[in-house]
Amino acid sequence: MSGKVTTIVMTRDRRAELEWSLPRHGDPVILVDNGSLDDTVAWTRQHYPEIRIIRLSKNQGAVARNHGVRAATTPYVAFADDDSYWEDGALARAAELLDLHPRLGVVAGRVLVGEDGALDPRCAALAASPLPRTEELATMPSVLDFVACGAVMRREAFQQAGGFDPVVRFGGEEERLALDIAAAGWELVYTDYVTAHHRPSLRRPRPIRREALEQRNELLTAVMRRPWPVVASLAGEKLRGRAGRRGLVGAAFRMPRALAHRHVVEPAREQGRTDLD
Repeated sequence: MSGKVTTIVMTRDRRAELEWSLPRHGDPVILVDNGSLDDTVAWTRQHYPEIRIIRLSKNQGAVARNHGVRAATTPYVAFADDDSYWEDGALARAAELLDLHPRLGVVAGRVLVGEDGALDPRCAALAASPLPRTEELATMPSVLDFVACGAVMRREAFQQAGGFDPVVRFGGEEERLALDIAAAGWELVYTDYVTAHHRPSLRRPRPIRREALEQRNELLTAVMRRPWPVVASLAGEKLRGRAGRRGLVGAAFRMPRALAHRHVVEPAREQGRTDLD
């Protein structure tokens, strides 16, 4: 395991999942507890006293990871959820890539899901990215997205882009951050060379609720970073389905905050996002 990478694990009320995943992590690890009401923190302190724990008083969603990144002292950070872990050697390989390419901000690795190790569909989309590749990183697809529990980042790039935001909070939280990292001049690539394993917890929102959350957050991200015609088009699409309509209602309550964070990306990045869409 590379000593240059800190793994930031986010959890909330999932001690059973941590019992499975924590033994699979290498040092250093920072556990950020999102206001758990169970004995997650006490159990972790008893069984893993070497792990630094940041205990939040309430659930902050993906923003919890920001606290872990600020506390890390390594140049690179890797994200993991309580129901995921990094394959042996993966973080060392990611660190090698980041060392070799100083403008590389994000290594989006492949995520294998479940006992059978099926490729996460989002990773398949990343692998097929049509974005132009840079000469220096020509062997890896350029991307404008990542799966959080399969991403290794340069701390400088993450912090320069502001980390995860409180508008989206959770569910599709990666898109806005990816756009801002790219806008700051960093490269993002996908590679099968770096692998994470994800065994989805049974303690998850119902599919319709999760889909509505993702629909909401897609629209909020568009309001924050994309031209108004794109926002209007997305809103129109969401009127056609139950989850989309629920997402629209949810977005309405967060719209003032999204507008306060609005900063449209430059045309080149928007064209890339459009090509991916």
